[in-house]
Amino acid sequence: MKLETFGEFYAYYLTQHADPTCRTLHFIGSTLVLCTLGWVLATQTWWGLVLLPLIGYGFAWVGHFAFEKNKPASFGHPFYSFASDWVMWFQMLTGKVPFSGRLQTTAA
Repeated sequence: MKLETFGEFYAYYLTQHADPTCRTLHFIGSTLVLCTLGWVLATQTWWGLVLLPLIGYGFAWVGHFAFEKNKPASFGHPFYSFASDWVMWFQMLTGKVPFSGRLQTTAA
């Protein structure tokens, strides 16, 4: 599947996050990344930067492998996937993407 724009990719990305547990694990991981980054910056505990990808990808990959039963989009599209994770996080925070229920989306 050829995805040329970020909008096309994001529509596809949402289809890969239809399971509510997967989305919630992404949200938790991303929120913990922000908290950890805040802690690192506030305390200047620079080794804590190593934790950021472990926390973020750890939660996301558990969501994909255990609940969504698919391969994370970051494997094929790392930059768009990283950006999409933050768009989805914000949309979940603001209620545009729900925490519960399966998403009924189609890829562009």
